[in-house]
Amino acid sequence: MLDNGYVYLAATRLSLFRSAEDWAIVVEVFGFSPRSGLPDTNVSTFASSLWKRNQRDQYVNQEAYENYLVKHPHDESRFVFPVDEGGWQDEEDSETVAENADTIVLRGRALSVPGRDDYASHGIELEDPSRVRVFELCRYLAAVEREVVLATSVERRVSVRPELALLLQLEEWNHPNVVDESERPSGSPTFQQLARVLETGDVSMYRPSIPPNTHWSNWPDGGTL
Repeated sequence: MLDNGYVYLAATRLSLFRSAEDWAIVVEVFGFSPRSGLPDTNVSTFASSLWKRNQRDQYVNQEAYENYLVKHPHDESRFVFPVDEGGWQDEEDSETVAENADTIVLRGRALSVPGRDDYASHGIELEDPSRVRVFELCRYLAAVEREVVLATSVERRVSVRPELALLLQLEEWNHPNVVDESERPSGSPTFQQLARVLETGDVSMYRPSIPPNTHWSNWPDGGTL
């Protein structure tokens, strides 16, 4: 769901993995949820057989553990936090960037906090020019440090069985608006083609005919709840 009402979208990536016996689709979403406190990258895996499932001791009882397995037999969600905590975030309002912030740390590397004019150069219009919102900073980071804010090759495979090989990786694609019950991946030309790629192992089966829509600007309802 790219217009998740709880997450301001900043960047996405989709990867296909395959072996002779199994398949996996991994969707990465980097963004900001005010309820989480820090920007994060959600790694969602959908697979015929998942790797490193949650363990029984992570649940309050056996029933809760079994419910997890029943409700999520082929999907898993993991989170990565590429942006370190620090003084860049306003102490009184965690949804805004601190007025005096000058650096932000991404995976241990310090970067300069952009100036107001830097946002416009990447198509980001500040809601309030006097205060930068954290989600706006995330969108700037996605534009200039995309490989850093999205998952690493190891993080991407966190729930993918090790024998599966990377088959196809997409930086943009046409994604269904799954909030609408009439729009499901099964009816999406994109995902129908991706299913054929996974079935055959032939990446030429992916021939997109619909313009991509995964850029954050196409999902204005994200984060608005």
